[in-house]
Amino acid sequence: MKALVAYFSQTGNTKKVAEAIFDELPDEKELKDITELSDLEGYDALFIGFPVVAFGAAPPAKEFLESNAEGKKIALFVTHAAPEEEAEQEGWLQNCKDAASTAELVDFFDCQGELAEPVAEALLKSGNPMFEEFGRRQPETKGQPDASRLERARQWARGAVSKF
Repeated sequence: MKALVAYFSQTGNTKKVAEAIFDELPDEKELKDITELSDLEGYDALFIGFPVVAFGAAPPAKEFLESNAEGKKIALFVTHAAPEEEAEQEGWLQNCKDAASTAELVDFFDCQGELAEPVAEALLKSGNPMFEEFGRRQPETKGQPDASRLERARQWARGAVSKF
C-alpha cells in the first residue's frame, strides 16, 4: 500500500501531527506539504490535514480538496486552537469535513494546536467580544499539540490505515 500524508500548516501545528501520523504508517509512504502537490493520483491511502481557519478549512487546503479530492478515499485530520471539548467547535469541524464533501471520508481526527501570537493579537484587536475572548485564551494553548495529542494522532493513524 502506498500512502500519502499531505498537509497545510501555517504555524507548524498541523505539520507536527502530520509527522506523527506519517511515522505510524507501514509500507511505502510520502509526507508532503499540499503546496508541493498537483494531484492525489498514485496513492492507496490519503491522509490530508490542515488547520481550522475562520471556522472552517484553511483556504489553501479547501481549494486543494475541491480540485483534487473527488472520488478519493481520504482520512482527514485538523488542528485548532480550541480544546477538543469546546462545544462551538462541532460546527467548525463539520465545515472542515464539508471541504472534502466530494471525497469518501474514511476517518477524521482533530486536536488542539497552539494559537499563534500574531493571530491572538489580531483577535484581541478585532472589536468582536467572542474573538477577543478567544485571543485572551492564547496562553492556554502554549505547547500544543503536546505529546499526548501526538500519541492520539499516532493511534488514530494505526486504526485509520485499515479503513483503506
